[in-house]
Amino acid sequence: MFNFNDKIVFDDKKYDVLTVGEMLVDMISTDYGDDFECDTYKKYFGGSPANIAINSKMLGINSIIVSSVGNDGLGKFLLKKLQEHHIEIKYVRQVDYSTSMVLVTKSKSSPTPIFYRDADYHIEYSDELKYLIENIKIVHFSSWPISRDPSRSTVEILIDECKRHDVLVCYDPNYHSMIWERGHDGREYIKSLIAKVDIIKPSEDDAERIFGKDTPENQLNKFLDLGAKLVILTLGKDGAIVSNGEETIRFNTLADEVVDTTGAGDAFWSGFYSGLIKGYTLKKSLELGFAVSAYKLRYVGAIVDLPDIDTIKSMYDLKKLR
Repeated sequence: MFNFNDKIVFDDKKYDVLTVGEMLVDMISTDYGDDFECDTYKKYFGGSPANIAINSKMLGINSIIVSSVGNDGLGKFLLKKLQEHHIEIKYVRQVDYSTSMVLVTKSKSSPTPIFYRDADYHIEYSDELKYLIENIKIVHFSSWPISRDPSRSTVEILIDECKRHDVLVCYDPNYHSMIWERGHDGREYIKSLIAKVDIIKPSEDDAERIFGKDTPENQLNKFLDLGAKLVILTLGKDGAIVSNGEETIRFNTLADEVVDTTGAGDAFWSGFYSGLIKGYTLKKSLELGFAVSAYKLRYVGAIVDLPDIDTIKSMYDLKKLR
C-alpha cells in the first residue's frame, strides 16, 4: 500500500521517467471561448507524455519518451523541441502518417478540444522499448496510446514487462470518446486496466466521462473499487482528493493566477515524479506536483520555462517539503 508519509525507494537505473504516448501539435486560440469562432490560432508543442518528459527534464529529472510522429514539418517541429530540452529522440519513430494535432480554445477552465489523429498511435513494441523498461524507475502513459492499435497492444506488453522489472506504472485516464477506436468500448477497457497500474490521476472531467456524473467522493471510490492502489482525483479550483484506499487526503489549490489550463495536469505529474525521484515522501511529492501545476497555469500552452524546484518551493511556501 502507498503510505503518504513514506518514500518510494527505487533501484539505481539509467533513466528516471519513461513516458509512452502521443506527441502532437496544440493549435490554441488567441482568444478565450469555447465556440471556435476565433480566427487566429498559435502552434504549440503538445501531447501529455511529451509535456511530462520535457517538464521533468527542466526540473532535473532524467526523462525519456517513446512516441511516434509524422515524417513532415510538424513532426520535425516536435523533434526539434525535444532536442532543445536535451531529450533523446532516438525512441521517437517518424512514420508515413501525418503528425497528430489538437485544435483547442484557450481556457481558464477545461479547454474544449477537437482531435486530428494519425501518426501518434503507431507505437510498436521493440527491443529498444524492452531495454528502456529494464533501465527505468517510472513508466507513464495516457489514454491516447491505448485507444487504438498497434499502440494499445504495445502498452499491454509494457505493463506486463514493468511488473517483471519492478517498475512503477502510472496512468492518466484522460478518456475522450472522440479519440477512441470506433466500435471499441473504451470506458470498459479503462475500467479493466485500473487494477493493473500503480497510480492513477483522473481529473473530475475524466471521471465523469468514464463513470457518469457523481460527487468527487463517489468517483474516488469507484476507482478504488476497481482495484486502484492510489487515486489522485484533481478538482480544478477546488484542489484534489487523494486516497490509498485506507486514508483520504484533501489538497487545496495553490494556483493564484489562471491564464490557460492547457497542460496543467501534465505539470502536476512532472512535479510529482520529480518529488518521488528526489526522495520526498508521497505527500510532499504531491504538494510539489500541485505547486508546479500552479506555476504552469500562469502561462499559455502546455510547456513553459519552469524554474528550479527550490524556486517553486519558495514561491508556494513549501520550505519544509522534505
